[in-house]
Amino acid sequence: MSHDQNFKNLILDYPRQALAFFAAAEADDLPESVRITPLRQEQLQERLGERFRELDTPLLVEWPDGRREALLFVVEEESDPRRFSIYRLVRYCADLAELCQTDRVVPIVVFLRGSPDRRSLTLGGDRHTYLSFSYIACELAELPYHAYRDSDNLVARLNLPNMRYAPDERVAVYADAVRGLTTLETDPERQLKYMDFIDIYAALDENERQRYSQEYPSEVATMTNFAERFREEGKQLGEATMLLRQLRSKFGEVPETTCKRVETADPDTLLTWSERILTADSIEEILH
Repeated sequence: MSHDQNFKNLILDYPRQALAFFAAAEADDLPESVRITPLRQEQLQERLGERFRELDTPLLVEWPDGRREALLFVVEEESDPRRFSIYRLVRYCADLAELCQTDRVVPIVVFLRGSPDRRSLTLGGDRHTYLSFSYIACELAELPYHAYRDSDNLVARLNLPNMRYAPDERVAVYADAVRGLTTLETDPERQLKYMDFIDIYAALDENERQRYSQEYPSEVATMTNFAERFREEGKQLGEATMLLRQLRSKFGEVPETTCKRVETADPDTLLTWSERILTADSIEEILH
């Protein structure tokens, strides 16, 4: 399982909520007007060494009025704290600062389980300190679930299963995470995508899943109906796409009005039209 990729997707899909949750001291009051963009991977490959690419997601925050210099947030996920190297993070932040020509860099490390003892690095001699470096450490397993169970920050709600709670609360944690997803995210594709995220980190066993079904029947029914509807819509869209491809192959350019008819047709109609395409001499003959 790629925890790095799971969290990278989360940060890229919800950058504002991710910064507000993982680095509240620096980012919980960012105005709506700021623009948050990830640095492109190709930019990093041109300037940074191969060893740095495993680090996760640099996000550039820019104020549209130009009164404040851009701020670079560097977010790294560590599922095993033994792999973390503060020296590597220092080099990465310094290279990014040079690449972006800024000294405004906020390093953030999200620890899934545990964290290293070392939180800062100081380099110097007997008389002076010449480099002092620290980072924001977000230890998910140390955050109390009860403090975030009603949060309106979607990233926080999705991470409820990664927080601290009693073993007998696991089903309630799962339910609060799912409820957060269904109420705070309206896009059906992302709902399905992050149901997988919740399932992975909640890791309910069969008994716990049965308890969830018994104790939260309305939520189960809502998600089941949604998933079935989304799968049916996806199947219909695939059939419509295939029919349009066949129409273009046989008749050339397809009018926009015809495309809309095909894309909104029900499955039975799409099947009828697909059967006619072999013998029909025109689009009108197929869709009559």
